[in-house]
Amino acid sequence: MSRQGTRGVDQRKVNGELFSLTYGALVAQLLKDYEDDDEVNKQLEKMGYNIGVRLIEDFLARSNVGRCNDFRETADVISKLGFKMYLGIQPVVSNWSAAGDEFSLLIENNPLTDFVELPPGHSQLCFSNILCGVLKAALEMVQMEVDVKFVQDTLKGDNITEIRLKFIKRLEDAIPVGED
Repeated sequence: MSRQGTRGVDQRKVNGELFSLTYGALVAQLLKDYEDDDEVNKQLEKMGYNIGVRLIEDFLARSNVGRCNDFRETADVISKLGFKMYLGIQPVVSNWSAAGDEFSLLIENNPLTDFVELPPGHSQLCFSNILCGVLKAALEMVQMEVDVKFVQDTLKGDNITEIRLKFIKRLEDAIPVGED
């Protein structure tokens, strides 16, 4: 039996579309279960956090990236390698704060929002909030405490999707109690 039907089809695009549709179904189910945008946002961030804790190990193993020297270098690695590796996009790093402790990731085409329109009455829903959790956890695993939040979202009528990251502090490696 031949596979002529799949010739010329980009498997990465098919996988990306399947991922987008599956993610949309997950968010729809959360909306049904919780019926509150703020609670759904929390659940998406929590799920993203759990993913980020595990994803950072895969990222470090596959990318051969060493420890970043500062937050600017971290921003470059996130945008040029992290997003490219897992979502196939490269956000623009922009809007640095004067202190250099805050920046934005500008995403022109968010693959999570393909085929999506926010349902009426859900203006507080941060549909892609899972990304905030992933970023927060992944950076925490490399000893950086950050605050991550959506500032703009194309699903809410903005021209671009913007995720804001603020460096809080460097975390110290801690040895668990009783393991001296």
